[in-house]
Amino acid sequence: MFKASTIGKLTAGLIAATLLSAPAVAQELTGTLKKIKDSGTITLGHRESSVPFSYLDEKQQPIGYSMDLCAAIVEEVKKELMLPTLTVKMNPVTSQTRIPLMSNGTIDLECGSTTNNLTRQKQVSFAPVTFVTGTKLLVKKSSKIKSYKDLKNKTVVVTQGTTNERTIKALSDKENLNIKFLNAKDHAESFLTVESGRAAAFSMDDVLLYGLMAKAKKPKDFEVVGNYLSYDPYGIMFRKNDDDFGVVVRRALAKLMASGEINKIYDKWFIGKLPSGETIGMPMSPLLKNGFELQALPE
Repeated sequence: MFKASTIGKLTAGLIAATLLSAPAVAQELTGTLKKIKDSGTITLGHRESSVPFSYLDEKQQPIGYSMDLCAAIVEEVKKELMLPTLTVKMNPVTSQTRIPLMSNGTIDLECGSTTNNLTRQKQVSFAPVTFVTGTKLLVKKSSKIKSYKDLKNKTVVVTQGTTNERTIKALSDKENLNIKFLNAKDHAESFLTVESGRAAAFSMDDVLLYGLMAKAKKPKDFEVVGNYLSYDPYGIMFRKNDDDFGVVVRRALAKLMASGEINKIYDKWFIGKLPSGETIGMPMSPLLKNGFELQALPE
């Protein structure tokens, strides 16, 4: 039999171990999770013309592939915080404002079409890759432009603050193309610049170009041309150094990928008809499909 003193020491040890482990069970909230819990609100940054990722419908409400993915993240946040309800606020962002508004706490998730690259990771964090695209050119068919090499001494429009802007400018410098550049505030304005004849081409991710073309008054007047000029994996942004929130974000997307639900969401926006009646007609690439399989992390 144990002596009373021995039993006392064992009991004290168990109590101490329990106390030491308590913080891991009831960990105090920090960062974005605390902000959301305290306010009862989560704010989503959305784009206004990034078809079909994040754009405004006829009622001026944000819809799209990225918005559906963010909706799944919101539900996971509610479960994590054990909140029966959570107010969702929408805040429009542009290529220039999306990172500053994330960094200063205005938005909690950026639900758009943002390329995850190492430079941006110095300022923000990214969710798992949810789309893969690359830079191409949108032109009028009548222009006869088929490659970036045909842009010598011509005018190209770019959306300010995008990776595509840097790609095409670097290419112009490298190959002495003497391209003249116009800057637009968003993708809709960039497209209008080509449509009106003020620019010969619009340099942007091909999927966004197909989306803009699908919604044009005369889609058959335009085409997307050339080889890929860059590799652009998209990811939903959240604040840097906030991994407690990041785990919740990754868990939400991993569940969609493991269950196959993300394939249905993809087909809704890239294969089926958009709410306005257009069709993107872009089947999921083998690269993206494999990416979903690799990122479907177990619980």
